[in-house]
Amino acid sequence: MNNALTISVVIVSRGRPDALQRCLLGVSQLSYEVFEVVVVADPEGCAAIKTMPQAAEIKLIEFDEANISVARNLGVTAAAGEVIAFIDDDSVPEPSWLEFLAAPFAEPEVMAAGGFVRGRNGISWQSRANLVDRTGRAKSIELDPVEATILTPTPDRAIKTEGTNMAVRRDCLAKIGGFDPSYRFFLDETDLNLRLADLGYSTAIVPRAEVHHGFQASAGRRADRVPVDLFEIGASWAVFLSKYCSVEQRELAWSSVQAEQSRRALSHLISGGLEPRDVGRLKHQLINGYQSGLDRPNSAMPSLPKAPDTFRPFPGIGTGSSKTRSMLLTGRVWSRRALRRCARRQVAAGKVVTVLRFSPTSMYHRVVFSSDGYWEQFGGIFGKSDRSQKLFSLWSFSQRVRAEVDRILVVRRLES
Repeated sequence: MNNALTISVVIVSRGRPDALQRCLLGVSQLSYEVFEVVVVADPEGCAAIKTMPQAAEIKLIEFDEANISVARNLGVTAAAGEVIAFIDDDSVPEPSWLEFLAAPFAEPEVMAAGGFVRGRNGISWQSRANLVDRTGRAKSIELDPVEATILTPTPDRAIKTEGTNMAVRRDCLAKIGGFDPSYRFFLDETDLNLRLADLGYSTAIVPRAEVHHGFQASAGRRADRVPVDLFEIGASWAVFLSKYCSVEQRELAWSSVQAEQSRRALSHLISGGLEPRDVGRLKHQLINGYQSGLDRPNSAMPSLPKAPDTFRPFPGIGTGSSKTRSMLLTGRVWSRRALRRCARRQVAAGKVVTVLRFSPTSMYHRVVFSSDGYWEQFGGIFGKSDRSQKLFSLWSFSQRVRAEVDRILVVRRLES
């Protein structure tokens, strides 16, 4: 090992074994040299991991309760790294993720870091830089789009990180008790942000630490993001507002939450994702959850145990020459099968593979990380990749390849 910080990557999974395997495949391609993997999963997820070649190198904890905070705390307890990074099971990191996310921790005042999150099309941003106030409301901020920025909280605003792309120093996280179990799946990381802010700890926002978040189906939503149950969202809001929001502001904040969820339900009703009876059902779930959340204890959180002695390095591909392990394949739409065959062979040989496959159209682009372990971008030569581009742009094939390589060059660790 060199002098790089040791990092434990903690992944919590429940009810999504296929997504978990895909996430771990992406993690296995990280270019960072010194990391271990801790997975807290239900029996189905544990069984899926045991079929993977890296199974023996994963710290695996079986846990089958619908409480992500408790699950994450179990992961923290098993983690031996100096820094703990979190990613959701329905996400995949760019190969350079940990390199960029870890870098700000070279500054001793940095206790946490958060990266940028791409959405379901693999290109548009789902989350970038945000602050969050004591009503739980996030506010976007403009920062350097490339370099990490270290931010210090104010008495009324914390630096927001996303649970699927964040890291915290282990000693700090253990000292403050980890995640609050009162939040079973929503607002858990926001609560952590506020607690770090109350202690005056700095957080780095790291644009190039990129994760792709796929929004797989869960107990609370369908795969198309249509909500199916708002009880726990209501309960988490009750816990959060009772803990951080002044009595004078609380009623207004809760009314704002209800209005937002009503707009969300109505938008899905208009698009055909919900039926009229579903809107009323979801509203009642939200209110009932809020009442239930008011009864959840707001007790002190004891410190988590010290780090275990055993750090278990994960057998990823990361080396000092990791850049040479990333390769590019390009072709037209009609060469799809040949490109994919070649990509699978190269992945089996230990390469990080990106396939750029374009058609002579103006179709929008998408980026996916396949279950075979390669990145694939497809769309029209003349169409949009970044959604801020013009609807139609006159490119040659080679010009389009160059433009897309420039867009992903650094995070994908491609040769220039």
